[in-house]
Amino acid sequence: MNRPLSCRSLVAAALAALLAACASTQPQLERQLAQRSVLLLGEVHDNPVGHRMRQELLQQRVDAGWRPTIAMEQFDRERQADLDRALRTCGDADCVIAAASSAKAGWDWPQYRPTIEMALRHRLPIVAANVSRADAARVVRAGYAGVIDESLVSALSLEGPLPEDLERGQREEIDAGHCGQLPAQMLPGMVRAQVARDAWMAKVLREHAAQGVVLLAGNGHVRRDLGVPRWLVGVAPESVASVGFVEEPPKPGQFDFSVVLPAHARPDPCASIAR
Repeated sequence: MNRPLSCRSLVAAALAALLAACASTQPQLERQLAQRSVLLLGEVHDNPVGHRMRQELLQQRVDAGWRPTIAMEQFDRERQADLDRALRTCGDADCVIAAASSAKAGWDWPQYRPTIEMALRHRLPIVAANVSRADAARVVRAGYAGVIDESLVSALSLEGPLPEDLERGQREEIDAGHCGQLPAQMLPGMVRAQVARDAWMAKVLREHAAQGVVLLAGNGHVRRDLGVPRWLVGVAPESVASVGFVEEPPKPGQFDFSVVLPAHARPDPCASIAR
């Protein structure tokens, strides 16, 4: 006689099915990315399934002999010297994290340990790819001067207005990300800060594209329509792939490839903002 499944059993069965579906996409995605040398691999920052799948994807390429530079949003560019020193002298990921990161950054570092351990084992360079919060705040207040090199601002035509679709799309994403609570007058500066981060990450990728490079960053940064790919001037398009590890099916044109993850349980992020 069949016994009815409890709610807990149903949830567990559904989650197992979702995980199996995610796992089944991995070999296909590996084949699709096999010839790409500039990978932009996204994340939902607190989704452990996405972190695990992304690491498995990257580990498979490294095990096959690929030796890319790993560019990480999680390290601020000011800490590159600390990061280089830690990679030479540290024996484990926790040592690298302690030496080259800030406790105030708020990253869930256990999610990134496997990547850093892999880099240590295979002597892969890690590049600090992020513009710090302090520099981003300067961009919000006063523009790119002093934060982004003048030559880069000129090369990317950042002196004038942004393309209309980019400006509108970034405004919508930033407004939604702040639960509609940002004053309207803050949005232009916030858009500039996001563009500054994306433009800097693109600069990092261009500098390492010839040897192979992977960017690990939030899905917003790796989006083809709004993020870093918009600024990859001079990089062969056929060498680039953006992969979103997302919790909802993306719209066409947001990523080259995507993996839809089971949603991670979390408190309503807008509740604290409303309070």
